[in-house]
Amino acid sequence: MTMTTIDPSVQAELTRLRDSIDNIDAAVVHMLAERFKCTQQVGHLKAAHKLPPADASREAEQIARLRSLAENAKLDPAFAEKLLNFIIAEVIRHHETIAKSA
Repeated sequence: MTMTTIDPSVQAELTRLRDSIDNIDAAVVHMLAERFKCTQQVGHLKAAHKLPPADASREAEQIARLRSLAENAKLDPAFAEKLLNFIIAEVIRHHETIAKSA
């Protein structure tokens, strides 16, 4: 196996970019945690008022809104939709758990 020597300026730029990625990942995790705190409150409100855990019309609105945001941000809207669908599935699971315990 041969070792590749990386130019120090290239290594410094890689480190700088990777540090930025790490910071962004941390921010994403914290934002998701805040989002789930809000959706937990929604789940408790729905359970208290005997509302269903899922809301298809709200989900469709959110998907359309997120696809538009993704397009404006030059992010693949299909990727954004997959991510939101994953998050929505987790939220619904939480809401179902809350409803069962209410």
